[in-house]
Amino acid sequence: MIPLSGDIPNSKGVITEKIGSYSVRRGTSTLKRGLAHMLKNGVVMDVTTVEQARIAEEAGAVSVMVLDKLPSDVRKAGGVARTASIRVIQDIMDAVTIPVMAKCRIGHEYEAKVLQEADVDMIDESEVLTPADEFHHIWKWDFTTPFVNGARNLGEALRRIEEGAAMIRTKGEPGTGNVAEAVIHIKKVNEQLRKIKSIYDSGDKQELIQMARELKVSYSMVEETASIGRLPVVNFAAGGISTPADSAYLMSLGCDGVFVGSGVFKAEDAKERARAIVLATTFWDEPDKVKEAQKMIDERHSILGLDVKNLELKMQERGSMS
Repeated sequence: MIPLSGDIPNSKGVITEKIGSYSVRRGTSTLKRGLAHMLKNGVVMDVTTVEQARIAEEAGAVSVMVLDKLPSDVRKAGGVARTASIRVIQDIMDAVTIPVMAKCRIGHEYEAKVLQEADVDMIDESEVLTPADEFHHIWKWDFTTPFVNGARNLGEALRRIEEGAAMIRTKGEPGTGNVAEAVIHIKKVNEQLRKIKSIYDSGDKQELIQMARELKVSYSMVEETASIGRLPVVNFAAGGISTPADSAYLMSLGCDGVFVGSGVFKAEDAKERARAIVLATTFWDEPDKVKEAQKMIDERHSILGLDVKNLELKMQERGSMS
């Protein structure tokens, strides 16, 4: 059963169409969240070209995320990072059979509308791109296409879900090859989930109301989330994942899957690494198979990696003011 906490049944994004004698509804929470559920235990890979998308599909990725530049290149290039070329997105959609996602800037409703018109399978309102609005995210209920959003803690995750996100990415620090921040954030979400679950189980409604105020979300959202003891949508890890062991570790912490970007295509052994990360994600609870996946890569070919503490630009902090 797909939890529908925070659902708005009659939102603008729900469309009813006639196909012959049948009436078909698109854009419901069940459909949007259902797509994310279909991707569970899989890997979504950032790609910039048709060739990379084909490598990802052949490696077993469940979806690809199209960008103009990989996160590590965005970090180096500076300037303003925007959504990818529609022509490139459509070329990749024509070249692969797996779902295709694309990123829009935080708060940029019209980039999202353009991506919806391009028929992408999911839109990522992403901190990797330069935010268009520092204080407001997109009201995603107005869209028929499902959205994924990043979050560093439970409050951010639930606020994005209340805005209509059908999937959450627990943020790491993209383009670094350093998994540390991704680990910190999934552990933070888990810690806060355990706290509200214990309050809910104790029957202390007043304390749960206080938690809703601290998290800056509605009481009903906190109550429903506490009752199931997990996020009401699928949660993937993202940011800094570059080895099979990285992905297996995050899966062991309770993630439903992983997003991988620069860690694959900025390594010298992209094809082998992509396949190895897929295997480790699928068989994360079997250390012997993760060991075999780890043997498929050579650490000397890995992305160099960056010390997150010394970064001037921390992408994970973008969008955190709302």
